[in-house]
Amino acid sequence: MTTESHPASRRAVVLYGFALLAAASAACADVHLPRFPSNAVWHRDISAAPLSANSASMISALSGLGGWGNGNKFQIDFSIVVVHAPASGVPTKPVIAWPDASSYYSPDCNAPGMSFPLPVGGMIEGSPTADYNCDHNNNDCHLLVVQGSTLYEAYAANVTASGVEAICALTWDLNKVYPPEGRGEQCTSVDAAGFPVAPLLFSADDVYAAMQVPNGDLGHAIRFVLPNARIVNARYVHPGSHGTKPPGGASGPANTLPYAARLRLKSTFNMANYNAAGKVILRTMQRYGIVLADGGNIALTAEDDRFNTHKWSELGVPAQIFNSGTGNPAVQVTDFEVVETGSQKVVTYDCVRIPDDFIYIDHFEY
Repeated sequence: MTTESHPASRRAVVLYGFALLAAASAACADVHLPRFPSNAVWHRDISAAPLSANSASMISALSGLGGWGNGNKFQIDFSIVVVHAPASGVPTKPVIAWPDASSYYSPDCNAPGMSFPLPVGGMIEGSPTADYNCDHNNNDCHLLVVQGSTLYEAYAANVTASGVEAICALTWDLNKVYPPEGRGEQCTSVDAAGFPVAPLLFSADDVYAAMQVPNGDLGHAIRFVLPNARIVNARYVHPGSHGTKPPGGASGPANTLPYAARLRLKSTFNMANYNAAGKVILRTMQRYGIVLADGGNIALTAEDDRFNTHKWSELGVPAQIFNSGTGNPAVQVTDFEVVETGSQKVVTYDCVRIPDDFIYIDHFEY
């Protein structure tokens, strides 16, 4: 998987491992990804939402730039795992700015010193075994942990005797409905667009559950990524709160997609030959869309099924399911349209955080 630097960009990866004691009790239960309240922006049905006036030209521009990354393949990356922590009895360590305070994404992320839960048996992205060691000089090393209604996320993480070294660590309150600017205008997260990660993934257990419902879907938008040269330089739209620019960031022309663009799979897409699991994912893209979260080459991100009851092989979902050669029509950039989500914001990197105890007022532009 190709990764790219952040704040210029980052291919956010969520790691999902169980505490050893929790794993035993949950062995026979489906494991579902965390979600925000039903009225959060991610759960808005946009199947009938108005399109951007520039939808056709943006799709045409992206197609002309090469479409999806990885040789224009709408491929799935299964490397993301998410760590679920029990409500109590979980070891914690303080976050340490790495490699120094000047490198830490501040004030975008929570201040160094915050306590980060580290369940026994958890992992960091890139760790060959279930541990919290990661070569964060050369890897993204994302660490995400869900504990109750709090989602903890860290980027460039590595655990030492002193604490959790990271370039960014933050929390999301899963009980709250965030405003259009998320955690704050111009503020990043472990995804360059400022998004949460875990709630925008899709898992084998979630897909299986949706398969049990006639005409079922996942009920939320799905994150996707593009190479930086195919994302508009220094622009983003809501519900994103951040974008990137050179050096190392988005460098695409003004007529392609800005960070946080929300795309909808066309209702005319022929999914008749796809299996039940594939149809769940495609219907989700038609009803809730896909959102441009980060820079990278593998467009889609599904959760690794190692801690799920159901497996991707059981559901018939290989990495290439949406590409040519599978017997199904390949999913192309031109099969999507861009939903209107408001005016583009100029990237300044001048993060203005909203208070953690904010009172939500719906002022979405769509």
